[in-house]
Amino acid sequence: MLADIAIENLGVIPKASAQLSPGLTVLTGETGAGKTMVVTGLRLLCGGRADASRVRSGAEQAVVEGTFTTDGLPSELAERVRESVDSAGGSADENGEFIANRVLKSTGRSRAHLGGRSVPAATLQEFSSELLTIHGQNDQLRLLSPDKQLAALDRFDPALEPLGSDYRKKFRAWRELARDLQKRTDSRRELAQEVDRLQFALNEINDADPLPGEDRELVEQVRRLQDVDTLREDAVLALSAIDGSEAFGSFVEEEAEAASSLLGRAESVLSVSEDPKLKELGTKLSEVTSLLAEVSGELGGFLSGLPTDPAQLEQCLQRQQVLKQLTRKYAPEIDGVLAWRDKAELRLSKIDISSEALVELKKQVESARKSMMSAAKKLRKMRLKAAESLGARVTVELHGLAMPKTRLEVAVREVAPGRDGIDEVELLLAANPQAEARPLASSASGGELSRVMLALEVILAGSSTGATLVFDEVDAGVGGRAAVEIGRRLARLAVGNQVIVVTHLPQVAAYADTHLHVAKNVGDVSVTSGVETLSEERRVEELARMLAGLDDTDTGRAHAAELLARAQREVAEFSATQVA
Repeated sequence: MLADIAIENLGVIPKASAQLSPGLTVLTGETGAGKTMVVTGLRLLCGGRADASRVRSGAEQAVVEGTFTTDGLPSELAERVRESVDSAGGSADENGEFIANRVLKSTGRSRAHLGGRSVPAATLQEFSSELLTIHGQNDQLRLLSPDKQLAALDRFDPALEPLGSDYRKKFRAWRELARDLQKRTDSRRELAQEVDRLQFALNEINDADPLPGEDRELVEQVRRLQDVDTLREDAVLALSAIDGSEAFGSFVEEEAEAASSLLGRAESVLSVSEDPKLKELGTKLSEVTSLLAEVSGELGGFLSGLPTDPAQLEQCLQRQQVLKQLTRKYAPEIDGVLAWRDKAELRLSKIDISSEALVELKKQVESARKSMMSAAKKLRKMRLKAAESLGARVTVELHGLAMPKTRLEVAVREVAPGRDGIDEVELLLAANPQAEARPLASSASGGELSRVMLALEVILAGSSTGATLVFDEVDAGVGGRAAVEIGRRLARLAVGNQVIVVTHLPQVAAYADTHLHVAKNVGDVSVTSGVETLSEERRVEELARMLAGLDDTDTGRAHAAELLARAQREVAEFSATQVA
C-alpha cells in the first residue's frame, strides 16, 4: 500500500503532499489543476520514463517521494517486496516502511532511490510492480495487445500459473536443444576446424607436460646455474673461515686458524674461570659456537646441493624455451596455460559432430518437443475453460455498467509454440446477444473500453488483498447510470485493496473513503496547484461543483449531500458484507 506521496516542482505543482489511506481515494479538481501530475508522480515512482518537460518551469529539478508499506499484503508477496529491496542494498525505515524517491533534472537526467540506496529506475519498476498498478488511457490501449490479453486470462485463474511455469521451463529446454542441433548442422565445417585447432593445442601442451609454477622455478634455477662458480667460491671461503682451510686448499689463498677453533679455546678458558662474570661470558660463547656449527652445517648442505653437471644449464635453457612457446600462445604464465588446457578439454568434450551424435541430438530435440507440447496442451485446455468463465463474468459486470446487452468473449486460438504457450488470446465484444463478437480495437469506443478494463480489473483483482490500484480517468466518456455503477464497483474493489482514482464524475467521487482535491491558483506570473484532503462539508461543496458547477446554490449542495449520503451507505454495506 502507498502510505503517502510528496511532490515538488512537478508540472504546475510547486510543493504538495498527501497522506493516503486504505480503501477508495479520489482525486478531483478542475481541468488543468494538476490531477494528472499526481499520477505522473506515481509513474515516476514506478520507474516510468523520465520526461524533463515535466519539471516545473524555472526549477532545476522535480522530486517525487513515496512511502510504501506491506501491511495487508499476502505473506508471499510481502516477502518478495522485502527481497527486492534487500537485493538493491536498501532497507526499511524505523516504521518498517520502504521509501522510494525519484529526482528528475531539468537537463533530462534522473536519479532513483529505494530504501535509502541509489538504484536504477528499473529496480523501482521491479519493486513497485508487486505493490502498485496504474490504469490510464494509455494502459487501455495496451489492453488491446494480444500479450496483455493473454496475461489477463492467466491472472484470472491461479491454476494457470504452475501450468504456465512448467510449460515455459520445457519450452526453454526444447529451444536450447533445437538451437544446438541447428548450430551443429549449419556449422559442421566450422566445428570440425575448431576441433582440429583445439586438438593441436592440447597435443602441444600435453607433449610439453608443464608443471604448475615450473616457469618461475626455472628462472630461479637458471640464475643459480649461471652463478654457480661464484656461489661455490663464496660458500667455500665462508666455510673455511669457520672450520679451517685444509679441505679447500685450491679455493683459499692463505691458511688461517679456524674461527671455530679460536672460539672453542676462548670458551674453554672462560668456562673454567672462577670469576662469575667470566663464567657468564663463557656460557654466551657456548651459544655462539653452537650457532656457528649450525651455520657450518647449512653451508655444507648448500655446497653439496649446487649443481655439478655442466650440461644442466643448457638443459634448463632449452626447457625454458619450450615453455615460452606455450606462454606466447595460450597464457602469460604456465598456470594460465594449464587453466586454458582445462577449458579447451571441456569445450572439446562438448563438440561432437559425428553422425551418431547428430542422430542422438535429434532424438533429444524430439523428446523435448513432445514433453513441451504435452505441457502446452494441458495449459491450453485449462485456458479454454478459464476463458469461458472469464468472458461470462466480465459480461455480467458490463451489464451492471450500463452495457446491458453487451457480451464479452475470450477467444483462445492455437498458434505455433512460443514463450507463453501455443495460445493467442483476443478479447471480443458484441453489442447484443445476437451480434457477432468483434475485436475490442474495432468494436469498442473509448468509454466502452474504459468499462471493459474496469470490469476486467474488478474480476481479476477481486480475490487479491493489499494491492494498490490507480485509475486515471478510466471513466472518461461515461455518465449517468454507468457512472454510478463505476463508483460502486470501485468501492467494492477497494474493500480489500487501496484504490486511487482520478475522476471528473461526482457519482464516482461520492463513493470515496478519502477525497483529495487538487486546487489551481492562477497568478499574474505562474500557475500553481496544491492537494487538500476534504472534510465532509468541503466534499459536499466539491461534489456540488462537479454537478455542473452548482456549488453556489442550495439546490446543488442538497443534491450533492444526498448523493454522498447514499453512496456512503452503500460503502458501509460493502464493508459489512466483506467482514461477514
